[in-house]
Amino acid sequence: MFLKVQMPWNVIIPADSLDAKGLMLKKAIVIRLMDEFATKKATKDLGYFMAVTTLETIGEGRVRHNTGDVLFPVFFSGITFKMFRGEILQGVVHKVLKHGVFLKCGPVQNIYLSHIKMPDYRYVPGENGMFMNDKHSKIEKDVVIRFIVIGTKWMEAEREFQALVSLEGDYLGPVS
Repeated sequence: MFLKVQMPWNVIIPADSLDAKGLMLKKAIVIRLMDEFATKKATKDLGYFMAVTTLETIGEGRVRHNTGDVLFPVFFSGITFKMFRGEILQGVVHKVLKHGVFLKCGPVQNIYLSHIKMPDYRYVPGENGMFMNDKHSKIEKDVVIRFIVIGTKWMEAEREFQALVSLEGDYLGPVS
């Protein structure tokens, strides 16, 4: 779920942001690193970028001849979020359809739970459609559900993951 990673990164500081005394340089590098880290969103191998925890090292800056900007190689630690097959997580239902529901879990917005993977639940049509079982347990919009991950798929164009999940197992389903 959450991974602690150590990563190299190249931070480019515009020439006009450089201070002659160097006091603001580390601050400028940290701010730029955090902006770029947040913009990157996710990678297939590491998952979603959540936070920079520590800046380990800042390498020697190299001036770019075309622009006068300075490139600093940095090494830092951070936290990422990635789902794995067989992992049990909780998510919130945000869309109910006749054939299943879509959930959100942390930064992952596209988690699909098919009606086939919800044993004993049946679709109840209406203005606010829902799934219900014989014990009157409901799966509807904004309900928290504990599920098991069947598989994940990396979508390169959107730079995000999709997941297929199930309620087949002990202690899985709506959380009260």
